[in-house]
This record gives sequence, C-alpha cells and structure tokens, in this order.
Amino acid sequence: MTSPLKCLIDDDDRYQKSFQLYLERSSEHQCTRDFIHNTLPDILASVGTGKSQLNVIGVGSGEGTIDLEMLSQLCQKHPGVLVDNVVVDPSSQQLNDYKVMVSQKPDLEHITFTWNKMTASEFEEQWRQKNVTKKADFIHMVQVLYFVKDPGATISFFQSLLDKKGKLLIALASGESGWGKLWRTFRSQLCYNEHRFVTTADIKSLLDARGVPHQSYELQTGMDITECFTEGDQTGELLLDFLTKVQDFSRTASPELRQGVLRMLRDPQCSVETGGRVLFNGNCEVIVLDALS
Repeated sequence: MTSPLKCLIDDDDRYQKSFQLYLERSSEHQCTRDFIHNTLPDILASVGTGKSQLNVIGVGSGEGTIDLEMLSQLCQKHPGVLVDNVVVDPSSQQLNDYKVMVSQKPDLEHITFTWNKMTASEFEEQWRQKNVTKKADFIHMVQVLYFVKDPGATISFFQSLLDKKGKLLIALASGESGWGKLWRTFRSQLCYNEHRFVTTADIKSLLDARGVPHQSYELQTGMDITECFTEGDQTGELLLDFLTKVQDFSRTASPELRQGVLRMLRDPQCSVETGGRVLFNGNCEVIVLDALS
C-alpha cells in the first residue's frame, strides 16, 4: 500500500529550507572539507596523468561550494592543466548561486563550466541519446543516490564514463549512522514506494555482489536535533522533515509513527545527549571507484 505521506523532495522550497538548516546544524560540510583537503589529494594524484585537459562531472552539485573545493585540490595536484567541468543539478536556485559564486571567484580562468539543469537520470538519458563518447577523469556524486530510481544502474553508468585512471566518488549516509538505523526501522512507512532510503551499506553490498572493487572512508558527522523534541517548534519540524524525507512530517504522520520516530531519534543507537542537547549520529561515508578495467 502506498504511503499517504508526501516526499520532501517534491516540495523544492521546503526541501531547500530544511537542507540549509541541516547544514547549519550539522558538521557535514566541515567533515567533507577535511576529507577534501586531507584525503582527496592522494586519490586525485594519478587522475589523468600526463593530460593537458581533465574532464570533470559534478552530479548534484548544488550551489557549488564543495565542487570548487574539490576542483581546487585537483588543480593543485595537476598544475597548469585545463579543466572542463560539467555541472548537473535540477535546482535553478542552486545553479544560479553556483554561477554567481564562479563569477565572483578569481583564478578560475583555466576551468570551463557547462551548466545542466537536470537530474542525474535526465543527464544519463541525454548522454545516451546524443551518443557522447567523451570520457571523464573525475566524477563526484555527493548525497545524490537518494534521488534516483536505481542506484546500482546509475553507478554503473557513471563508472562507464570514466577514462583510464579515472575516479568516481560517491558520498552518502553511512549504513552505521543514525540515518541507517532510522531508515531501516521506518522505511516501509516513509514514502518508500517513491523515495529510496539508501546508505553506503546498500551500495557496498551491491558492489561486493558484482565484484566491483572500491575504497571507503567514514566521515564522523554530528547534528544538533534538540528542537525536534519540542512540539510545534518550527526548526524542529524542518529538521524532522529532513531526517524522514517527508513533507510536514509532524503534521501528516500518524501519532504512532511520529512517536516511534522520536523514540528512535533519541535512542543511543542514533544519538547522544550531552549538556542538554541531543546530537544525532549523521556519519557519512565516501566510496571511491576506479574506471572499469
């Protein structure tokens, strides 16, 4: 039976509000930046060795902050190389913010940007229709696979685009995080027919079954969700929407489901309480794949 709850992704305005609040309340971006500065350079060292131009595809690039930091590390590892950067994101607002940032940022003249207002699936369809043969040296998909119908097929497609020595980087909620425990418990009640509650545990299991080698890196991320437990608190309601991926979760979920989710969020499996605050285990994980041999 299809859940009566509406998926958050179908309301872009509310999704963007809840996402921005999530970024303010979590350490995800800082942990991602630490990974980009401390670990990613070694991953990118062998990408496109000897080439005068590197082709990059950013899938689900958002407003571009993380993209530009990754591009900076790529260019530092390969000084003097031109970069062709293809940007893919379905949000007009996010793409516009990205364009504005690029226009205001110095020292990007060696990077060309191609903007694609579309989903990952639409990009794949367009690529196949045009029979594009260009290969990519680096493709990144940060928090994207929740929004595709078949994550395994999407990974296979983008991995097939990699040139020799190319790298595909995927970032998602860790299967061992509070996200994983919450979604495993309630996925059948949270729009599961419309929305994929996928974690790195699902992806690694899929890759292992296919015999696809990969590397993984856990990112320790926390989020303050204290207001979720104050009924009627607007901040708490937006955070609950983001955690459950449901529009207006507090008002549209049954009392039983709401109480169950709140109990789980406060469970030591998902969160710790310190100094009167509830801190959610929002750990992410990065998976890196090489080009198909």
